[in-house]
Amino acid sequence: MTTLTTTPRADGFHMPAEWAPHSQTWLIWPERPDNWRLGGKPVQAAHVALAKAIARFEPVTVAVSAAQYANARARLDAPNIRVVEISNDDAWVRDTGPTFVIDHAGQVRGVDWGFNAWGGFDGGLYSPWQRDDEVASKILEIERCDRYRTEGFVLEGGSIHVDGEGTLITTEECLLNRNRNPHLGREQIEAVLREHLAVATIVWLPEGLYNDETNGHVDNFCCYVRPGEVLLAWTDDPNDPNYPRCHAALKVLERSRDAQGRPFVVHKMPIPGPLYATRAECDGVDWVAGSQARTPSARLAGSYVNFLIVNGGVIAPSFDDPLDGAAKALLQRVFPDHEVVMVPGRELLLGGGNIHCLTQQQPAPYRAG
Repeated sequence: MTTLTTTPRADGFHMPAEWAPHSQTWLIWPERPDNWRLGGKPVQAAHVALAKAIARFEPVTVAVSAAQYANARARLDAPNIRVVEISNDDAWVRDTGPTFVIDHAGQVRGVDWGFNAWGGFDGGLYSPWQRDDEVASKILEIERCDRYRTEGFVLEGGSIHVDGEGTLITTEECLLNRNRNPHLGREQIEAVLREHLAVATIVWLPEGLYNDETNGHVDNFCCYVRPGEVLLAWTDDPNDPNYPRCHAALKVLERSRDAQGRPFVVHKMPIPGPLYATRAECDGVDWVAGSQARTPSARLAGSYVNFLIVNGGVIAPSFDDPLDGAAKALLQRVFPDHEVVMVPGRELLLGGGNIHCLTQQQPAPYRAG
């Protein structure tokens, strides 16, 4: 692995859309007891179900700590799943792993963003986070992919979505938060995104989902399904705290055009719940100073938008909610050529995110004919 001093744009690389072919998907084994209840055992079972669902469509690599390696390897004994040892602080590989970029000569490289646990000492979710900040470089080392390191610039993969054709969607709530890059303004942040993802147009939604502890990651709120078309988390209930957020986002999308000049087609995805953790679920989490507290009074940021597109499939969370069926039907309608697979998402949600947050796709090399 070589750490490059250029930028992906300068070298002819760009971030492809999630529906572009994958060579594999990465996950990290959950075990942190101050985030996952009962020593992580319930979420490990959910993680196994998630990994096996993805492995039906494409290879899966699960990174795991040395302490949990034997346990994870035994539980993940299934075709198409590889287990590798990587030290980590938690399981959110979307945010700690590399953002892969490709060129038209069949090369794959990775962007290794700075990571500070969603806010550092100004609202971050735990400390230390050094092992998480090293995850991306270790993945790129394993894959023999050259690396672009954005030293001094913090970004999580869940805070961006791209269409692969020059447009990026994000939220002001996250990227303009003082706890990420306080030394940079909007235009400077846009310049970094343009250079490292090779995008031309950036659509700024005001906020993400209510009470999302990532400061409003877009991947829990609004995502692409194809160029010019997005799914937006939605509620028609004016008493729901998400109501103003959804409507503000819709207004931005309605007046925006993408890099190709297209207006946005917006599909409204219902928000489940409201969902809350039980007292028993919260009591199963270790209490550690500096880590995110778990309380049954806090609404969980549950969202059907937090799904992963894989080769020929869509892996989406279910919540044992009356809206599960409607969510699956909408996903099947907007992805007519994919098989929609719903995986139980409650245990994943209890830790603060869901399927998209816990996965990172590695695009297949592409060579222009």
